[in-house]
Amino acid sequence: MPPPSPPRPPSPISRPSGARWAAAAGRSDVTPAPIARLLRERSFAIAARLILTLPFWASGIAKLLDVDAAFAEAAHFALDPAWLVVTATILVQIFGSALVVADRWTWVGAGALGVFTALATIIAHPFWSMAEPVARFHERNTFLEHAGLIGGLMLAAGMTPAGRRR
Repeated sequence: MPPPSPPRPPSPISRPSGARWAAAAGRSDVTPAPIARLLRERSFAIAARLILTLPFWASGIAKLLDVDAAFAEAAHFALDPAWLVVTATILVQIFGSALVVADRWTWVGAGALGVFTALATIIAHPFWSMAEPVARFHERNTFLEHAGLIGGLMLAAGMTPAGRRR
């Protein structure tokens, strides 16, 4: 008969809460300690909000710096009155992003950016109306990427203190 195995050291991912046993029961809510520390870092949250909103604030700034291109974009999609569309787009992109990044009224900023993204995606990426397979494929992928971005904005809105209350 072989000798008994030495006792195993505690798992680096176990927590006093019994999460180690929850994982054994099929739950996957156990986060390794280094990852949990990273997720609690304020700088991580700021970086995440900056990256999530990057397409919006970068586009809003670009439109401010090249208003003619912003008006050309509105004309390309036959959006009238162009001055109103461009103004509203810049305001939503910059101020919505600022609210999310600052973590103030996040639900308003994320909501505005989400609605904007949904409308812009339907207007700019109508893959369902394209006959050419490669163009349809690319537009569908872009459409779905934008849907994922909307999901990220929904998560951001839910991560605020008001969103965490249940």
